[in-house]
Amino acid sequence: MTTLEQRLERIEGMLAVLVSCQHQQSWYSVDEFARLVGRSTFTCREWCRHGRIAASKKGSGRGPHAAWAISREELERYQREGLRPAKTIEESAETAGR
Repeated sequence: MTTLEQRLERIEGMLAVLVSCQHQQSWYSVDEFARLVGRSTFTCREWCRHGRIAASKKGSGRGPHAAWAISREELERYQREGLRPAKTIEESAETAGR
């Protein structure tokens, strides 16, 4: 084998190890999501609140205060497509009335 082939084989081996070690969660907190997408926690929380990111409220262990949870599928969708369209004032009023 040439030196180049040996180096490529070593790199492929390292990549295989990295891929196998990569941990994917089913759900991400707003803090985790923000870190992964390079935005502030406040911004990501507002995106959840306004429906720009599909998220649901889940128990957080802080008593009656539920925290936003974002699915892995939504993270992947955001990375491919970006934010969901902003709701109109009428849509926001309809959602608030439910």
